[in-house]
Amino acid sequence: MQLSEQQKVPAPPMAAAERKGWGGQFNLLRWFSLASFFIIAAVALGLGYVSTRFVVTESIERDALLTAQFIQAIGDAEIRHASINPNRTMGEMLDPRHDNAYPDVDPGARAAARIEFLDHVEHLPDILLATVFALDRSVIWSTNPAMIGMRFEDDEELDESFEMKVPVSSSYHKIDDERPEQMLLREPQLLFIENYIPMFNADKSKVIAMVEIYKEPADLVERIERGFKSIWIATLLGGAAIYLALFWIVRRAATLLQSQQKQLISNETFVALGEMSSAVAHSLRNPLATIRSSAELAQEVASQGAQKNIGDIINQVDRMSRWVRELLVSLRPMSDDSESVDLVLAIDDALSAFDPLIRRSNVEVRFTPQSFPPVVSQPVLLTQILNSLFANALEAMPKGGVLSVDIESTQPGQLCMTLTDTGKGMNKQQQQMEMVFKPFFTTKQGGLGVGLALVKRIMERFQGSVELTSQEQEGTRVCLNFKVATGGEYGAQHTAGRG
Repeated sequence: MQLSEQQKVPAPPMAAAERKGWGGQFNLLRWFSLASFFIIAAVALGLGYVSTRFVVTESIERDALLTAQFIQAIGDAEIRHASINPNRTMGEMLDPRHDNAYPDVDPGARAAARIEFLDHVEHLPDILLATVFALDRSVIWSTNPAMIGMRFEDDEELDESFEMKVPVSSSYHKIDDERPEQMLLREPQLLFIENYIPMFNADKSKVIAMVEIYKEPADLVERIERGFKSIWIATLLGGAAIYLALFWIVRRAATLLQSQQKQLISNETFVALGEMSSAVAHSLRNPLATIRSSAELAQEVASQGAQKNIGDIINQVDRMSRWVRELLVSLRPMSDDSESVDLVLAIDDALSAFDPLIRRSNVEVRFTPQSFPPVVSQPVLLTQILNSLFANALEAMPKGGVLSVDIESTQPGQLCMTLTDTGKGMNKQQQQMEMVFKPFFTTKQGGLGVGLALVKRIMERFQGSVELTSQEQEGTRVCLNFKVATGGEYGAQHTAGRG
């Protein structure tokens, strides 16, 4: 490949648009990844918080209801066990100051029922503190003896519980110093629950006593913690799965859009230049032919000193003619009809065509023909590819060198042809390696920049690919990856050079 100083060829309009317009466009993948991450994270955190609060609230309310039902059931059972009038309730038996208020109840039975009831309350599981309040908000019994006789007149929660006539529950993580009734017997480890359980009169119309229970339900706390972990793990995994799935879809879409944009730019470039190439071809072919004919005639009668100058004219005319042919071939609509082509025979024919130039350039060709299956291509287009690559390689070695051609089967259904020269090699600038297959980009002095672009276009047309690596002062290596033709898939086999 030619390795001289890069010629700055003006970029076509659509190539400039690609640099200025497409490069600054909205980056769908970047903005989606950021926006979707924060949105999904916010939704996941919100759902997790609502779910955990729901679990805590429902669990505590359920525990309070069960505790209230249990306490009230114990009271009814003790009333029956003490053979007290069934029209009486345990709420009426709790205040010892009213032992003589009910003449139909034996004082001994009343005391026995009260003692048994309070003993059950005292030995409830997970108990921290149990207190019984009379109607006047004074403590008539407590597991903490220091609280008996105390009166809480300004306790809003206690007053509210007396008025609501339903079990009330609250949860705490630490003792509130502003709540004097929280005189717990021991410090809770994590979470403790306060239950207000109303005790009614005979006709259930009035709350005449209130049982307050502080408990640390270890089993309930453990279940809540397991619920927390399950909810947060499910929320995080669900959010991650949704994010990754959407990211994959948008990434595929962004890649497809980018590919379509590049294809659109390329197609519009070739369409615009197709018209230009036709005009150039018609305008230059006849003048070039006339100039060459005149130069050949002049060369026959020219002096020895003018022979070199006339030879330069003929060479430059031939170069311009080759430019016109390359333009016409590169911009010509390609047929999708593929054939089975003998790659080895095509290489051999191309090398034969370049044999005079190879000899003049003192280049050693290393190519050992072997038997390989045919590849998917078209004879004419494959010949164009090989001619372009061989011409570039020979131009890169004007003072001689080695041109190696190797064919190998890299993987099932694929053949790789590698062409290596020992020319000057390319500059390692990343921009050149990316732009080398762009139309009208060239590193050759006087080059047109359509050869490698045409190679890439033809290879991709037939489900192949091309790769180029180059090192300055060491040479260039081009790999053509062909799809192997299967038997009968492409009809009768055609060989390059035979049409």
